[in-house]
Amino acid sequence: MAVEQVKVEISVVLGKTAIPMHQLLRMGRGAVIELDAHQNDEAWILANGQPVARGDIVIQGEKICVSVTRTLQTAA
Repeated sequence: MAVEQVKVEISVVLGKTAIPMHQLLRMGRGAVIELDAHQNDEAWILANGQPVARGDIVIQGEKICVSVTRTLQTAA
């Protein structure tokens, strides 16, 4: 299999919170969820659920992007 055919799921974690399930189920479109992160905190970048890098959130027009600031050591 060629490297170009390997699929990797990329996730970006801005922050975390804990809320009761009943509150989550009542949320609708446009609901705001308060996170434990601050405005200038780096986001976690995950590959297949594993942390691989940190990055800054960048707004470009109507798009939200992540600028990788550093990669993390991963166990082989």
